[in-house]
Amino acid sequence: MENGSITRERERERVKWFRHIYNIIISMENLLASWQEFLRGKRKRKDVAEFSLNFLDNIIVLYNDLADRSYRHGGYQAFKINDPKPRNIHKACVRDRLVHHAIYRILYPIFDQKFIHDSYSCRIVKGTHRAIDRFRSYGRIVSKNYTRTCWILKCDIRKFFASVDHRILVGILSKHIQDADTIWLLKQVIGSFETKCKSSKGMPLGNLTSQLFANIYLNELDQFIKRELKARYYIRYADDFVLFSESKKWLFGLIDRIREFLQDKLKLELHSGKIFIQTLNSGIDFLGWVHFPHQRILRTKTKKRMLKRLSKTVSKESCASYLGLLSHGNTHLLQKIIINISSLEQSVEDTIFPLLN
Repeated sequence: MENGSITRERERERVKWFRHIYNIIISMENLLASWQEFLRGKRKRKDVAEFSLNFLDNIIVLYNDLADRSYRHGGYQAFKINDPKPRNIHKACVRDRLVHHAIYRILYPIFDQKFIHDSYSCRIVKGTHRAIDRFRSYGRIVSKNYTRTCWILKCDIRKFFASVDHRILVGILSKHIQDADTIWLLKQVIGSFETKCKSSKGMPLGNLTSQLFANIYLNELDQFIKRELKARYYIRYADDFVLFSESKKWLFGLIDRIREFLQDKLKLELHSGKIFIQTLNSGIDFLGWVHFPHQRILRTKTKKRMLKRLSKTVSKESCASYLGLLSHGNTHLLQKIIINISSLEQSVEDTIFPLLN
């Protein structure tokens, strides 16, 4: 009975905390801590330097605007990057990005514990390397140590960030957060951006909060696949996901159910040109690597892009970074090439150009 009383007391405290979470998000303590995190690597940027000049005044005004709910999210500066394919990035002003950090600092640990273990994008102690290691582990388990055929269903969500429905996202957030002020603030951030020609849809790639919102949104899919479809071997990284099984027929039967769930519950679409069911033996392209039973090799496009960059700019730091990436696969020849370039034992032209042609 005593343990039951303690549990109920903790639950009451948790509910009480959730109902006052807004005050924690906008507290001066959280704003100052968020500013220190935000500053890392950005001190010399013009907009950050300008905000820093009158930092005390700016932070007090921001706090007061949040406290009396007169805060309004501003617009975005748009630009394009190639990473590796062209992407449209939207950058908010420093004041709004500070608010994003303040929200993220408090909400991330709350929601992270609600996510499934095998969601790997934009999470602490996760990432691509952990995801591809899990891929190898599941391939070995399902194939019974590579003695049986392992089938893998690979899917991709079409234009995910541009398709996120604001109403659905706010509804998901409201299920977990019982604080009207916090929901008001989240609506300010979510509603500050709309995809062109799509009212109340889309999230900007440049927002820190977009990373968290993406995982919260797609956690609905994760829970459906794990709980409803009973898929034991499933990995998601951002809008790419894979399922493992000994049965090709079972995987094929999941496609329509996943498609219907995405359309009905999340207003998302599977990318029809990126749905594959293949065996592990044939090689599965996932997160920049092609995975086989006993090895994984760098995707050809990734390799060529890396070598092309090295042909333009060579530094000890870039070589070390590439060697770190290559250490996660069967890339002995590539590692040797980069070591030779780094130590200037071979010229860049002699080493790289033949591999690019």
